[in-house]
Amino acid sequence: MKRVLIISPHFPPANAADMHRVRMSLPYFKEFGWEAEIVTCYTHYYECNIDKLLLESLPKDLKIHYVKALDKKWTSKIGLGSLALRSLWYFRQKVNQILKNQKFDLVYFSTTEFPICILGAYWKKKFGIPYVIDMQDPWHSDYYRNKPKHERPTKYWFSYRLNKYLEPIAMKQVDGLIAVSKSYITDLKQRYPLLQDRPSEVITFGYSSIDFEIASSFKNFNKNTTLKTLRYIGVLGPMMNKALILLFSNINNVPYFSKNWELIFKGTSYAPIHVAKKSTTIFVQKYNLTNVIEDTNRLGMYEVLQELQKADGLLIIGTDNPSYTASKLYPYLQAEKPILAILHHSSSATTILNELSNAVIILLTDENNIVIDKLKQFERLIEDENYNVDRVQLERFSARNLTKLQTTLFDKIFN
Repeated sequence: MKRVLIISPHFPPANAADMHRVRMSLPYFKEFGWEAEIVTCYTHYYECNIDKLLLESLPKDLKIHYVKALDKKWTSKIGLGSLALRSLWYFRQKVNQILKNQKFDLVYFSTTEFPICILGAYWKKKFGIPYVIDMQDPWHSDYYRNKPKHERPTKYWFSYRLNKYLEPIAMKQVDGLIAVSKSYITDLKQRYPLLQDRPSEVITFGYSSIDFEIASSFKNFNKNTTLKTLRYIGVLGPMMNKALILLFSNINNVPYFSKNWELIFKGTSYAPIHVAKKSTTIFVQKYNLTNVIEDTNRLGMYEVLQELQKADGLLIIGTDNPSYTASKLYPYLQAEKPILAILHHSSSATTILNELSNAVIILLTDENNIVIDKLKQFERLIEDENYNVDRVQLERFSARNLTKLQTTLFDKIFN
């Protein structure tokens, strides 16, 4: 059995989006011929929410190596907050020690803390060990370059230049690429022609039956309203404003929604609750909306799954970026609830929803009259109880099958 050392700065009990790929795959690696060990940061260095229930989803015999990081209360004084940069030196030292004393066949970076990936080239040179990078987001990107300053992420000037410098260090030596979107791989191969012959695979986010079993074991589905609930779970940002405008500017033109439904948005901000701003407020005021509720506070994974299971309908809000891939798409489908989605026509989420379900999809290019017609179509879907999901096709996106795709790519590196 081959051995893979997985580098994931966030790991349970951290409830961080970028570690769920690995977390959901770990129960299945051995089935496909790979024994995995994890290297991660000690929990007290995380800034994200902690969800101890996530530990229940891990294999009991999993070996985890922990590293330190610089304390942010000191590094923030010089503007350094990134967990990757704060822990880079400690990962280098710890993995040097591991690879010196144990044999591993592969190093696998699965994280959006991308600066840590430059260590792949270092370990490859020092120990002759190949490495794979999982691109869950773009690393170096021009997306925000022409955006207004208020729409750019904080410290954009610094991060843009740092990413432009670090990405080539990792990419010119990488032995394989995984990405959630084909466009990520296409862009990288255009920037780095050496990647043309390296194994690569588009592997979307998926769903975990183990997670649904854990969530279902403590059901608490009490509803606080007699209205039907259309629920959106996840962050809302400026990239989603176009979709929100399409929804909110037309809701009152469909009496069925304005009278019978409550729109609930939860977990909409990464910011601490005392400073987080509600993204829907400006639209609620502008369009004189009622029955819209937003809670910015982040939810634990199993709280999210409970929210999906107790909803009458589920809402997916996409971005204006055609490369957008909704990580929540597959748990939404697994919940088997009617879905209303607002997406870019080129998004992979649009294709997948059309293939796997009869979800109602509003495109960002739709005119208002078309949006109203689609809202009425969703009304009929609910009233006729006609929602369906292709369970056979959905199985392609199960954690087990997506783990198989990862290990198949690993095997290609050795073949």
